[in-house]
Amino acid sequence: MFEGAFIGMINLLLAANPSRPGRKRVPAAVASLLAVLIFGLLASKLHAEYLPDVDQYDLASSVIVGGDRSYPPYEFIDKDGNPAGYNVDLTRAIAEVMGMTVEFRFGSWSDMRAGLQQGRIDILQGLSYSAERSRTVDFSPPHTIVHHAIFARKESPPVSNLEELKGKKVIVFRDGIMHERLKRLGFGSDLVLTPTPAEALRLLASGECDYAVVAMLPGMYLIRELRLSNLVPVARAVVSEQYCYGVAGGNRELLARFNEGLAIVIKWLGVHEPPRVNKELAIRYGAMVLVPLLLVLAVTVLWSKTLHKRVAERTTALAQEVVERNKALEELRRHQDKLIQADKMTSLGTLVSGVAHEINNPNGLLLLDIPILKRAHGDAGEILEGHFREHGDFMLGGVPYSEMREEIPRILDEMQDGAQRIKRIVNDLKDFARRDDAGQKELIDVEEAARTALRLVDPTIRSATRQFHASFAGDLPRVVGNGQRIEQVIVNLVLNACQALPDPDRKVSLATGYDPESDMVQVEVRDEGVGIAQEHLPHLVDPFFTTRRETGGTGLGLSVSAGIVKDHGGTLLFASSPGEGTTVTLCLPAASRRS
Repeated sequence: MFEGAFIGMINLLLAANPSRPGRKRVPAAVASLLAVLIFGLLASKLHAEYLPDVDQYDLASSVIVGGDRSYPPYEFIDKDGNPAGYNVDLTRAIAEVMGMTVEFRFGSWSDMRAGLQQGRIDILQGLSYSAERSRTVDFSPPHTIVHHAIFARKESPPVSNLEELKGKKVIVFRDGIMHERLKRLGFGSDLVLTPTPAEALRLLASGECDYAVVAMLPGMYLIRELRLSNLVPVARAVVSEQYCYGVAGGNRELLARFNEGLAIVIKWLGVHEPPRVNKELAIRYGAMVLVPLLLVLAVTVLWSKTLHKRVAERTTALAQEVVERNKALEELRRHQDKLIQADKMTSLGTLVSGVAHEINNPNGLLLLDIPILKRAHGDAGEILEGHFREHGDFMLGGVPYSEMREEIPRILDEMQDGAQRIKRIVNDLKDFARRDDAGQKELIDVEEAARTALRLVDPTIRSATRQFHASFAGDLPRVVGNGQRIEQVIVNLVLNACQALPDPDRKVSLATGYDPESDMVQVEVRDEGVGIAQEHLPHLVDPFFTTRRETGGTGLGLSVSAGIVKDHGGTLLFASSPGEGTTVTLCLPAASRRS
């Protein structure tokens, strides 16, 4: 690329050659000055073409993440003085996949709440949702459900709900969600406030007050750690709250990044940002180009015109070598990224299998015990009805029997349906994460693969749009392929459609069909998102090409999906207009043609 510049410089310097008639000798100082000027021009051009502009990189400062210093096991300061707990691990995972730098600041909960509103804290990693709080705080989707319980001393009279605490002295955690809830229920004068849940339980254990309302998991953890053996939970799960990330109202950009990272961590997708060019690498590549160029320039000045052609050829060869070496390095970097991504997915598959096993064990107990409870309720129904006819209405579980006799069968049915849904979701996750070394292909039902994919991304769909529609043609020809990989492609297409929506009122749809002319089974994913510029359409499946770099996009999803579809003999077709949405059609050959 420097051939034109070299020819011009060489001609300029040879014009000073004293061997040519009619020419005057140019002083050595002048020749040296010309060489320095030409070197400066070449160095500037080389810098502009080979060294990236620092502005193109994300140099944002750390995100300040606030947390409660004494809320184990969710978040706390460990014995070494470091932030620890479930919330900290989750935040670090989100920061890793989103390429963010986070700084943890822990303190009293009241100070953390005030710091968020005053701008000293960017985001709180564990904040229970309420309508009142949502007026000043923007919340992420919940990453945990926190159950709150009523604790008492062993000799205290049992209670079953918050209403039964009226007239009692109740200890609560200051500025916590239960503090706010009990204030709304009119408990203001009977509340005793403490700075931490640990202080609340210590105070109760010492004989002060009647009851304490604390989150179930932190309460049991603190009772064990503090050895408060005289305390027990007398009412479990009296209230269940959504536990979320929270930012000050209006800071939607930061919240969007955490929402995306949370979705990626939950749905077992990894993000890997390619390594940036550092100063050492830039200097090394610059030296590889600059030193040969300076040698060629010096030889050109010192030697006669007869060597010009050979020097030019050598220069061209060196430039071509640099280009080829850069291409080889870029290809090596891409393969390295794919290997890292594959290793992450393998690790996630192992993790999912372990988690699924742990979920299936208690869920299996639910599926076994609920039918027994239903039979027991059926057998006890006549006795309860007889008591009702003889003695009138009575309380059952804190609710009048006249209402409860209709509610109990419905509750048991809903519990059984919920347990069955947990079992289906866990099995889908296990199938999706199962390691597939051989990539064995078989006859698969594309519609069943689409249904499985939709179940996996159902929470993302519900948080992204209120208008999702799936249409299945039914009775489609089978396709020869790997069902797990086809599910991966459909998951990626649906996630991309959801991420393209500017607001939840826009639609996303999925439809299946069969084209007899091309003998192709089709899956069409359509969204009403922001659309894609026409000049970007040819590059959508290029590795690392993305229009969402600032929100954490890596450009690997469609590239990997395109490779899977190509391996199945199919195609991905894109149609889009800016502002009108995008349609992606997955076409796979029917089994009759492939066989």
